[in-house]
Amino acid sequence: MKLSKTSIALLLIQLAIVSTVAGKYLYQRWTCPRVWTRASAYDPNLVMRGRYLSLQLTVDACQSTLPSAKQATFPRNIDGTVRRGGFLMHAPMSVSFPARLKVDGGKLLAIRIEGEEKLTSELSVEAPAGASCEDFRLDGPVDFFIAEHAADPTRLKPGQEFWIEVTVPPKGAPRPIQLALKDNGVWKPLAFE
Repeated sequence: MKLSKTSIALLLIQLAIVSTVAGKYLYQRWTCPRVWTRASAYDPNLVMRGRYLSLQLTVDACQSTLPSAKQATFPRNIDGTVRRGGFLMHAPMSVSFPARLKVDGGKLLAIRIEGEEKLTSELSVEAPAGASCEDFRLDGPVDFFIAEHAADPTRLKPGQEFWIEVTVPPKGAPRPIQLALKDNGVWKPLAFE
């Protein structure tokens, strides 16, 4: 089998493209903030099926605002004054809003954006009805690929929480790094073979 010059050139171009994307992801993993956040299994309606976990990330939106103040309820002290801290979602249905992500104090924070930046936002946060501002969710899933014969780690027992470590790039969705299971306060990193 003889390769032509065109075939070799095409192969080199494809290798350069793949190497550029891989290099960008490696650079962001070294330079962008990393954070652990809770996750829950999410079953998307996708044509592509494979051996992967589709996860919805929990974000803390307590430093943010909702699209309308009427959608928030603030916990109060016995004397009626508003307690410092977060708020609860007070709406009959869930609400979505565009947001940007940042890492602060070991938490994945969602900050609602407005104006011109709102039009270019790639991320959206869902505020479920009755949820605390600490338990809002990133609207789109994050996919984590696992080994073909690995057991599904998302089937949790009482007292267990599913956690994921992600890299938070300047733009776009978080990128998964590793998974862990928190079982009654004990961390157990998950390794798939």
